[in-house]
Amino acid sequence: MIFTQKGTTTIITQEKVSIVEMVKKLDVIYSRYQNDNIIINLNVLKPIKATELSEFLKLSKNHVASKHSFVIVHNNVNIDEVSETLTVVPTLQEAHDIIEMEEIERDLGI
Repeated sequence: MIFTQKGTTTIITQEKVSIVEMVKKLDVIYSRYQNDNIIINLNVLKPIKATELSEFLKLSKNHVASKHSFVIVHNNVNIDEVSETLTVVPTLQEAHDIIEMEEIERDLGI
C-alpha cells in the first residue's frame, strides 16, 4: 500500500494484495488516519467485482460516522451493483470533489 497525504485527506493506493488483505491491514493501522478523509485508490488493480468492495462496508460506515469522508476510486466496476452506503467514483479528481462537497455539508450542518 502506498499512503499519500494531501491536506486533511489520506490517499491509500493498493497495488498488489487482495481487497480482503488490504482491509485487514487498514483495520490494524486505522489509528494513523482516523482523523483524515480517506480515498482508497484501486485503479491500479485489475478489474474487481462490486461484491469485493463490500469488504470496505464496516470501515466506511465507522469512518463516516466519525464525520469524515471515505471514498473508493475504481474505474472498472458496475456502480449499480455496489452497496449504496459506499461512495465509489471512477477518478481521483471526483473523489476529491466528493470530499470537498461533504466537508461543506458538514460545515453547514447538513
